[in-house]
Amino acid sequence: MDNLRVRPATPHDALAIRDLVAPYANHERHILIPRDLVGYFEAIPEFAVAEARVDGEWQAVGCGALHVMWEHLGEVRTLAVDAGHLRRGVGHALLEHLLERAREYRLSQVFCLTFEVDFFARHGFEVVTGPVVEPEVFAEMLRSHDNGVAEFLDLARVKPNTLGNTRMLLHLDQ
Repeated sequence: MDNLRVRPATPHDALAIRDLVAPYANHERHILIPRDLVGYFEAIPEFAVAEARVDGEWQAVGCGALHVMWEHLGEVRTLAVDAGHLRRGVGHALLEHLLERAREYRLSQVFCLTFEVDFFARHGFEVVTGPVVEPEVFAEMLRSHDNGVAEFLDLARVKPNTLGNTRMLLHLDQ
C-alpha cells in the first residue's frame, strides 16, 4: 500500500490511539484492555502509528506498541486497526515496524497475547504454554505490577486469562 506509512507515535497521537483502541476495548468486545487517556500519553514512546491518505490528508488508521519486558524480551501490545482499513496490510506494516524496533533493541524474543492467532502465526509466532523465562528472570518479573507481564508469566492473579486470549512467542533472528 503506497499510501501507508508507519512512524513512531508522538504525544499528539494519544487521542487518535485512544480512538483506534476504543472499538476493541468496549464492554461488548473486550478484545483489548482499555486505558485512561493519561495511560496512552505515558506509553507514547512504546507506540507506533500507521497513517493512510484519506481525502488527501494523512490520517491514523492503526496503532501498536512494543513493551520491553526484559533485556531479551518484548511484548507487542495494543495492535489495533481502523475497521475501514482492515485487510489492507495495516496490521502487517505495524507488526513489521514493531519487530524491527525489537531487533534494534537487540531483543531475541517477542511475546503477544492475542485473539488473532492466525495473523501472528503467519508472522512466525507460536503458541506457548508454561514458563518461558529462566527462574531468576521469572522471580524479578514477579515484581512488575503490569497485567501484561502477569499474563505472560501465567500468574494465577490474572487467571482465568483476563481476556481469554492466546499467549504466543516469536524468536527473532539477530
